[in-house]
Amino acid sequence: MTLVVRNVSRTFSSDNGELVEALAHISFSVSDKEFICILGPSGCGKTTVLRIVAGLESASSGTVSVDGVTITSPSPKMAMIFQEYSLFPWRTVEENISFGLELRGIKKPDRTEIKEKYLDLVGLKGFEHRFPYELSGGMRQRVAVARALAIEPSILLMDEPFGALDAQTRNRMQHELLQIWEKTKKTILFVTHSVDEAVFLADRIIVLTHRPGMIKEIVTIPGTRPRDRTGEEFGQIRRHLLEMIREESDPVQ
Repeated sequence: MTLVVRNVSRTFSSDNGELVEALAHISFSVSDKEFICILGPSGCGKTTVLRIVAGLESASSGTVSVDGVTITSPSPKMAMIFQEYSLFPWRTVEENISFGLELRGIKKPDRTEIKEKYLDLVGLKGFEHRFPYELSGGMRQRVAVARALAIEPSILLMDEPFGALDAQTRNRMQHELLQIWEKTKKTILFVTHSVDEAVFLADRIIVLTHRPGMIKEIVTIPGTRPRDRTGEEFGQIRRHLLEMIREESDPVQ
């Protein structure tokens, strides 16, 4: 599976009718089983890139394709996870996980088997009958991950999925996501504002410029996982990324 984003630009009209160039000539490719993070200053178009890849928003120019097939609408090969969890409050954990399977007409015995598999994968055995309001933020996000994985996508798109969590829970969820990725080997495209998170998770980091978002640099992260956040190499990469973000965030630049 190969995801190719080729020369994608996005322009939209603001509330006062002015044209705003959000993205300009974005090109990159993602190979099978890669974990890619998109990083950049606020307002640079990170989420817009993800929504265009997901087929939820159209590019003004350029193309997105998976295995040579152009994406123009939401594809069954991709599943998206949002920061807000997007769980149905009236459905239990198991019912939330099964939702996409129901939409696809999967028979109940098969839904039960798949649901059990992903409940176990995300560590929610015993919480099947709980409702979202009974869960912590980290647990709700685990439900969202299980629901996305249950439909067996090739690509997992994640838009600031841990942004609303406290620091300790966020770190734990990063470790758990890497464990899930190691087991499933899904291709992941992950948007984040956190330099530390990107260096900890990614194979490569796509750094975007200030608006209009363009690719400033694609940074390859060496070394095996889990990465030592206190290590010298981690610190060097982190400083390099922070400097790039500072340059793009500084209005003088």
